Amino acid sequence: MAPVISSISPVQGPAAGGTAVTITGTGFTGATGVSFGSVSAPFTVVTSTKITATAPAGSGSVTVTVTAPGATSNGATYSYVTAPVITSISPAQGPTAGGTAVTIIGTGFTGATGVVFGSVSAAFTVVSSTQITATAPAGSGAVSVTVTTSGGTSNGATYSYVAAPVVSTLSPTQGPSTGGNTVTITGTGLTGATAVMFGSTPTAFTVVSATQITATAPGAPVAPVAVTVVTAGGTSNGVLYYYLPLPTVAAVSPSMGPVAGGNTVTITGTGLALTTAVHFGSGAATGVTVVSDNQITVHAPSGTGTVAVTASTPGGTSLAGLGIPYYTYVALPAISALTPAQGPANGGTAVTITGSNLGLTQSVLFGGIAAPFVAVSDTEVVATNPGGAAGSVAVTVITPGGVSNMATYQLLVGPSV
Repeated sequence: MAPVISSISPVQGPAAGGTAVTITGTGFTGATGVSFGSVSAPFTVVTSTKITATAPAGSGSVTVTVTAPGATSNGATYSYVTAPVITSISPAQGPTAGGTAVTIIGTGFTGATGVVFGSVSAAFTVVSSTQITATAPAGSGAVSVTVTTSGGTSNGATYSYVAAPVVSTLSPTQGPSTGGNTVTITGTGLTGATAVMFGSTPTAFTVVSATQITATAPGAPVAPVAVTVVTAGGTSNGVLYYYLPLPTVAAVSPSMGPVAGGNTVTITGTGLALTTAVHFGSGAATGVTVVSDNQITVHAPSGTGTVAVTASTPGGTSLAGLGIPYYTYVALPAISALTPAQGPANGGTAVTITGSNLGLTQSVLFGGIAAPFVAVSDTEVVATNPGGAAGSVAVTVITPGGVSNMATYQLLVGPSV
């Protein structure tokens, strides 16, 4: 009786041969040959209903037959399948923790039985004969990605595991809630950064090196946020960046002073604790001293006219405009004449002081003694001689602009001349 083949398994294999094929049927006892097409194959008769054979090299589809003394079986089709070929993978890198979706492009992927990253099998889905999506397993370093089908194992494509970036410092660590300032981020593994986040807000950035990035802080509410860097290796740790309120200047005291500057001015407002600079118009004040978050003292710079006073902190510069305190520079007062230039030592005489810049007179001194006075105009003050020891005394006028020159007044014993 001729042998009969009912099935073979598997029904396909690589062109290089070598696949173990199980042939099931009847009448296999005493079988003398197994052929794949015209090529004989090594075989073993297991039972009268089972033969195991090793597929020889071949191509296309061939007929498998079993020969017994005096008869040849029917045929079963066996197909030679070419090995898959990988042409590219994307992305070609990802975090050591794995989990990256990797698209594998190539040919011969139908019926894929495995995708391996190095020596680790990966979960995968065959999309088509030319595309597979796989989930990268955890790993390290550079590994070879291969695809296995009944046609064999593909060539390898390199996939690199990248360590997550690390952020170590920010400079500065604080800035205005309006954003816009440049922040330098230092750390490791920053090459290839795809995003820099201030909290949940992405921002513009430049990768300077593997250890440095410069980023533009976006605007945000007044609060600390974590700054992170994203690369193919994942998302870095977060380092806090503090958004600060804009400082305000509510009052300056005194609100006027000499054009030469140098006088001490007390500034009150909010958000002043981190003051780095104070300007009177465009002039920078000196001797900035922080008293509290609501008060600072400075030495006014020289200047002229009326100018806005602004304070600068890492939170920005206070506004200058409507409702914001101003500081007025006052010219130095000058005395040109005293009328009369003499009077009784017991005082009481009215003295007219003429000159310039006298309108803001704060005090009049006769030899160091304060005299009652009335500022009539910017060129005239009328003072009452306060009296004193007979002889010559220096008369001076004090305004926010400073102390005037000295004019001589004679205190006389007896009635004035």
